[in-house]
Amino acid sequence: MGKEFLELFENWADSYDDTVTGHDIEYKEVFKHYDHLLEEVAKRSFGRVLEFGPGTGNLTRKLLDNGLTVTGIEPSPAMRKVAQTKLAGEAEILDGDFLHFAIKGQVDTIVSSYAFHHLTDEEKGYAISNYGKLLPSGGKIVFADTMYETKDAYEEAIASAQENGFHNLAEDLQREYYTTIPVLKAFMEQNNFTLTFSRVNDFVWIMEGVKK
Repeated sequence: MGKEFLELFENWADSYDDTVTGHDIEYKEVFKHYDHLLEEVAKRSFGRVLEFGPGTGNLTRKLLDNGLTVTGIEPSPAMRKVAQTKLAGEAEILDGDFLHFAIKGQVDTIVSSYAFHHLTDEEKGYAISNYGKLLPSGGKIVFADTMYETKDAYEEAIASAQENGFHNLAEDLQREYYTTIPVLKAFMEQNNFTLTFSRVNDFVWIMEGVKK
C-alpha cells in the first residue's frame, strides 16, 4: 500500500478495532456489516492466501478459522505488532505493500479489505497485472473496498459527508485514491479475469475475480 499513508496507520493501530466496530460515528456507515463483509471475503477464498494490508488481523482471523493458510503483507510496524499478538503466530505477517513484496511458492487467492484505495489507479493497474502473473488458472482476487459506480457517485459521497459535518470522512474521501467499478473492471479483464461486484453497504463493494 502507498507508503505516504504509513504514518496514518502507525497512529491508528491502537484504535482501529474501535473504529470498525462502529465507535466512530463518521465511519459507521463505511464499516456497516463489517463482520459479514470479512466472512464473505473468507468464504470466497481457498488454498494458500496472500493478504495485502491485514492491519490488525481481522480478516486474517476469518481466513484462519476457515482452515486456510495465510501470508499477510503489512507495511505498518504498529499494525503488524497488533496483528501478530492477536493471531498468536498462526499466520505469517511480513513487511511490504501491494507493489513490493516477496513470497515463495504458489498462491491460490489474493485478498484485501479496506486497503486497495491507497494505490493510484495507475498503481492499481500495475498491481493487478502482477497478481495475474502470480495466480494460476482458477486462482482468485477477492478485494473488499470503497469504490463507486461512477465518478458522479464518488463526488456525491464527498458532498454528503461534508453536508453531514463528517469532515474527517470528507477529507479521507478526497485524500485517498478511491476509484470506480468501470476502472477496476477494465484492469481485471485486461489481465484475463472474469469478475463480479457485490455491494455490502453505501461505500464498500466486494470485487471477486477468477483467473481464466
